[in-house]
Amino acid sequence: MSIYTRYGDRGYTKLVGGGRAKKNAPRVEAYGSIDTLNAQVGLTVASLDAQENSLYTELVQVQQWIFDCGSDFATPEEKRPYKIEPQMIGWLEKKIDFYWTASPKIDRFIIPGGTVSAANLHLCRCFTREAERNAVNLLEQQEAINEEALKFLNRLSDYFFVLARWVNGQAGQSEVFYENSVSVFNRKKKK
Repeated sequence: MSIYTRYGDRGYTKLVGGGRAKKNAPRVEAYGSIDTLNAQVGLTVASLDAQENSLYTELVQVQQWIFDCGSDFATPEEKRPYKIEPQMIGWLEKKIDFYWTASPKIDRFIIPGGTVSAANLHLCRCFTREAERNAVNLLEQQEAINEEALKFLNRLSDYFFVLARWVNGQAGQSEVFYENSVSVFNRKKKK
């Protein structure tokens, strides 16, 4: 089998289930941005020592789910069962709660950075937000999507934010606060 099909030479790509779409269609933008995100997570994982770092294993698992998420967005009208499920979102929420509690308290916005790993995780957060915006655009086009996959992206960006902060904390790296920030992160949740 050849890696090239020439199918895209006129600007089209195949979707899961046999359909086709232009390479700049909202669905392709959505799963393409998820692929970009996964590559950034891969870069982050590559900077970790697999033998000494449990974060390596955790992020490789997250990469598997990100691939599942992209696959769901590449699947119009549930041509096959969706892969992102509520328990994945629950796992992310538990990790978010853990990393948030285990990190120093903040009440202002921070500037992304710190250690190289934390800076990479902030890039993961940004790419996740981009993927989420593309997913919302797809939803606004009245396209069928796995709503759990959209929730997954929303939680995933929070996960990368708190994980970056935790990584900095573990390294003894202080956060750099945004100088013009108002007080945030301490507002009471609306019921």
